[in-house]
Amino acid sequence: MRVVITGATGFIGKYLCKVLTAAGYKVIALSRNPQKARSVLGETASGLAWDGRTVGEWGGLVDGAEAVINLAGENLTGGRWTESFKRRIIESRVNAGKAVAEAIRQAKQKPKMLIQASGVGYYGSRGEENLNEYSDAGAGFLAQVVEQWEESVQEVEREGVRTIYLRTGVVLGRGEGMIGKMLLPFKLFLGGAPGSGRQWLSWIHIADVAGIIRFLMAQEKLKGVFNLVAPQPVRMSEFAKAFGKILKRPWWTPIPSPALRVVFGEMADQTLLTSQRVVSKRLREAEYQFLFPDLKLALEDLLK
Repeated sequence: MRVVITGATGFIGKYLCKVLTAAGYKVIALSRNPQKARSVLGETASGLAWDGRTVGEWGGLVDGAEAVINLAGENLTGGRWTESFKRRIIESRVNAGKAVAEAIRQAKQKPKMLIQASGVGYYGSRGEENLNEYSDAGAGFLAQVVEQWEESVQEVEREGVRTIYLRTGVVLGRGEGMIGKMLLPFKLFLGGAPGSGRQWLSWIHIADVAGIIRFLMAQEKLKGVFNLVAPQPVRMSEFAKAFGKILKRPWWTPIPSPALRVVFGEMADQTLLTSQRVVSKRLREAEYQFLFPDLKLALEDLLK
């Protein structure tokens, strides 16, 4: 059973490669740097070079694959959001999506499915509004990014290939992502919630990201959009409190919004200060059983 993964050396990709390999899949990891892929992934995947834009020799491996999983895209927090960096964010996603779609179009035997990365940024900042897969798109740069990202592979659906879009929330993993960025300030007794702390955070444990992907691969009738978020979103102040309690550090020092805007610019409003109260109605309907439905359980697993 062959699975082709783009963006395999990223935070989610590394974890997913290990999980799928352990489950018996042959994982083909596409990377701009195959040496880095071999170093990062070890024996969990076979690395192939890819420029992120064109269909190369890897295109033949899409033929008859169990799944193609497209996670490729510039790290949103990889730099200050200058106009040139924002273009890289969009182009890296759209170019990769179009190349994956073209490889699938060329395949003589279509892969069974395409799993396309996406994000809850689609919904924009919506305050107290309850959001699910049937909610409309929001406003802002990230909403535009996600719409273009999803559109880049939509021709795959017209080819008759089962396509799933993973609108993923903030992924919690050991020492990486949001947790990795929060550890040092909290350990230095400088931890706290950004801004007012009243904004909603839609989070998910990385084990559930991989678990949901495996679940969706097995459920052949499921397709379309799925929000990858835990059942219980929390306010940022609640997240900071839970984080601090587990580390036995104070959590009540807020980080003022103006200071965040000075340091991070537009990215602060679109990520740290945004409010997204997102749930997954479709995962609930499909009866996926979360490994970590509760924030306290998730943080205890990742911090202890």
